[in-house]
Parts: sequence; structure tokens; C-alpha cells
Amino acid sequence: MKFGYAIVLALVALVAVSGFASADRLPSQVPENQIFTIDTLIDVTGAVSEESEMQWTLDDQSWKKTTLTQDTTQAGWTPNAWVATALNNAKATDVTVSYNADGTISKLVVSDWMLTKVVNPAQDEDYTYADLIAEIEDESDAYSESTSTDKGYIHNSKLNPTEEIMILTWTDSLRTNGGKLSLNKNIDFDSQNKGKGLSNLEVEKVLTYASTEGAHLVGAEEWTLDVAGNWETSADTIRCVFASSASEYFPAFCNVVKAKSELVNINSAQISTKGAVRSVANEGTIPAMLNYQIAVTPDSNSGSGFADGTVKTMFGGSIMEARDKNDQTSATNNWKDSASVTGGIKNFQKTFNYESGFKF
Repeated sequence: MKFGYAIVLALVALVAVSGFASADRLPSQVPENQIFTIDTLIDVTGAVSEESEMQWTLDDQSWKKTTLTQDTTQAGWTPNAWVATALNNAKATDVTVSYNADGTISKLVVSDWMLTKVVNPAQDEDYTYADLIAEIEDESDAYSESTSTDKGYIHNSKLNPTEEIMILTWTDSLRTNGGKLSLNKNIDFDSQNKGKGLSNLEVEKVLTYASTEGAHLVGAEEWTLDVAGNWETSADTIRCVFASSASEYFPAFCNVVKAKSELVNINSAQISTKGAVRSVANEGTIPAMLNYQIAVTPDSNSGSGFADGTVKTMFGGSIMEARDKNDQTSATNNWKDSASVTGGIKNFQKTFNYESGFKF
């Protein structure tokens, strides 16, 4: 079969972030992890249906708190007016306080990032929440001190301070109603923390298809990486002693990126795709990553010099970023790249590379 025209697309590379100036902070691994591989080899003339998918959600949090709890058999401690005002005006995520009917404190919970903060700068520039806890314990034997760390869990409400969540969705499908298909597909998954240059999920496939008696091949592959987090102190997320952050806090963010390809009524083609994602890491210096590439060329056995069919791609992202401890949006970035070719395809290639993390 010969075609009167050729559609040629040069290699396109999209780099979402250079230098990690955006703000994905990845969750860390859970104690129990999984590693698996799936290899598929198909060489058949006839109908084929092949599908794979993954939906992976991971939540992480390190909310450390110091709590003073009163022994109700003993008299409690009464704060002075300016201390009481500061406690009552503090954000619930920073400090919470409960009082008895006589105005004494029954319970005080202070988040760790507040321990070095001044209680009321207008009254005493050196008096911190750590000093307040020490004073209460010095002046009263009614309180016991405890520390705790909330590690977080998957939920549908607003994210807590120090919390981040990752949702990865990947689907891939191929179907033919006849013809000759040769397919080699490899899936590699590892849920453990990954460093730069490594991935948690990597999928690669190469296929050659030739139609017989009017048969077609259709297929679709889609990757979606959704990472969101509330603010966190930068000291808690940097492990390397040589790294430092320009800010005391890593701000809140909500970032979603997607890569998608579609194969429609393919009659003849050689197609290769490769996707990789990094979505789990143990420190804030490791950026999120999503890479995808597709190449469509003629089947060397067809003799026509062209692939025949329709190929579509779509890459996109929605980025929202805050600053410091604010939960108001300071930056948005929505972008999309799409392409579609139909007919005699001499060469079609698209490459998508995305990384998002903190700049050091």
C-alpha cells in the first residue's frame, strides 16, 4: 500500500520545571513495601485484548506535638492576661488550650514548630512557648508532659500541616479484532523511597501491527500524577547536611500532571512507548517526576514506508502554589500540549519530561 503524503513530527520535549523551582514535596514510604514486575510477550494473528492499570495512594505526615495534661486532683495553673490572650488567639493547628471553670488550664497542646516562637512579642520578646511550658511545670505539679507524632492517614478533608498526599493513576489497553500483533511489554514497580534519577513505576512496550481482512488496532495509555501538601518546616524535610532552604517553611501546593496517548484504527505500524514516575521520597530535596515518550514509525515488513492510522497525544498540568505558612494561592500555572496525526505516518515522536520540587 502506498500513500500520497507523509506526516512528520519532530521530537518535542516539554520540561515543566528547571532547577526545581516549583513545590512538590513527596510522601515517604510506609514500613511495608512492594516490588513486582510483569513481563508480557504476545505474537499472534487474531483478536487480542490486553489491559493493565494501577491506582496508588500514599499519605504522609509528621505532626509533632507537646501536650500538658492536668491531674484534676490537683489545682491547675492560671495564665496571666497577656498569655491567655495569645493562647486564645493562636491558630488551632499551632496551639490549642482547654480551661477549667475557674480559669486554670486543663490541657495545653503546642505543635513543635511553635516551641521556639515568642508567645506575645508585645509583652516579652524572649518568652517562648517552650518557656511557657517550663514555667507551668515549675509552678505547678498538676501537669504531666507528653510528646506525640501524628503520622497521618488517607482522608478526604483538608490536609493538615506537614501532610502530603500522592495519587498515581496509570492505565494501558490494547485491542485488535484481527491482524498480526507482536507485543513486548514490561512493568516494573517499587514502592520504596527513590532518589533523583530513579522511579517507582516504569512501563515500556514495543509493538508491531499489520492488519488483515480490514482488522484494526486501538489502544490508549494514560498517566496521572496528583501530589498535594500543606506547609511544613523546611528543617524537617531536608536530610542532606549540605542542603539549605531559602525559607523557613515549605509552602502548601496542589499539582496535577497528565500524559496520554491514543491509537485509533491502526492498520500498520511499529509503536514504542515508555513511561516512568517518581512519587515517593524520604526528603524534600527529591522532586516529583513524570516522563513519557511515544514513537510511531512504519512496519519494516509492510513495504509501504508509512504507518497507517491515527495517533493522538495530550500532555498537561495544573499547578497551585502558596508561600510560607499561608493557605492562599500565590501562583497558578495551567498548561496543555496536544497533537493528532492521521493517514500515512512517516515518523511521529513526542517526549514529555516533568519534574517539580524545591530549589536549593
